[in-house]
Amino acid sequence: MTATPATRQAPVRLTQFARGGGCACKIPPGELEEVVAGLTAPPLPGGDTPLLVGLATGDDAAVVTHRGTAVVGTADFFTPVVDDPYDWGRIAAANALSDVYAMGGRPVLAVNLLAWPRDRLPFDLAREVLRGGLDIATEAGCHVGGGHSVDDPEPKYGMAVTGLADPQRLLRNDAGRPGLPLSLTKPLGTGVLNNRHKATGERFEHAVATMTALNREASEAALAAGARCATDVTGFGLLGHLHKLARASGVTAVVDTAAVPCLEGARQAVRDGYVSGGTRRNLAWVAPHTDFGATDADTRLLLADAQTSGGLLVAGEVPGAPVVGELVPRGPHSLVLR
Repeated sequence: MTATPATRQAPVRLTQFARGGGCACKIPPGELEEVVAGLTAPPLPGGDTPLLVGLATGDDAAVVTHRGTAVVGTADFFTPVVDDPYDWGRIAAANALSDVYAMGGRPVLAVNLLAWPRDRLPFDLAREVLRGGLDIATEAGCHVGGGHSVDDPEPKYGMAVTGLADPQRLLRNDAGRPGLPLSLTKPLGTGVLNNRHKATGERFEHAVATMTALNREASEAALAAGARCATDVTGFGLLGHLHKLARASGVTAVVDTAAVPCLEGARQAVRDGYVSGGTRRNLAWVAPHTDFGATDADTRLLLADAQTSGGLLVAGEVPGAPVVGELVPRGPHSLVLR
């Protein structure tokens, strides 16, 4: 019998099972820094795999060296950012892999991280999430070898990823130098569009497309151009991640706000009030370190928008990516908006 509108089951809206969504559900950066302060481990006995990048510089992943190769390790997971389970899996996987690309590495092995409310959501949806993650990892040429799952009231998904890199050609937060331009490889606005999607059910296919796009080509282009300093733009927003980069490098970052690309509909979503608490916390965190100039309130929120699977922010010119500012000698602020 054909289902009638009265009997047809409504599709599950995954975003309604989470308080936050995507990278906007991160612990605020200021609070996180207080938690991890002083937790740097001493060098291990033997020293055959020295820690090359750790907590100190706030980089996107940890790096050890082993027999002349840099081994890059990271983990990233979050609550549903879209309602479609397959798309959520793709987005979460691309976001996790991005940390390796942001270090100049190549992901080689991933394991799934899954939290699932088994009494509230059917496992066929979880299978779709995992299928999405597998497809993106396969596109990246990265093996997926199982993972770990827990029963949790709130669904969460992501990956722990291991990559390889040349230790002499890493992309790091602390390698920025005055005079270098800043390039951004993806437009901003996924945070406010995802928040609108969660509130209204509207789909934004162009936002899904940018979140599922790998940062592989951007990373390769940055390395080919000789870049040594980069980060990816995710939950702390453009301003938050740029503040960390400028602080680690001992420089000031000047942002040309008119040059920063944004997704269609993002500014309207800000005007309509679809701004996450994470974005507002990002802005509050960087405010003491920022000369906002005459920048209007909506632009400030967009620049602090908590991105999910955003692009790379590179100290250097990347072919095809807009230049959105430059690094200058350290001044009274780490960020200056013009």
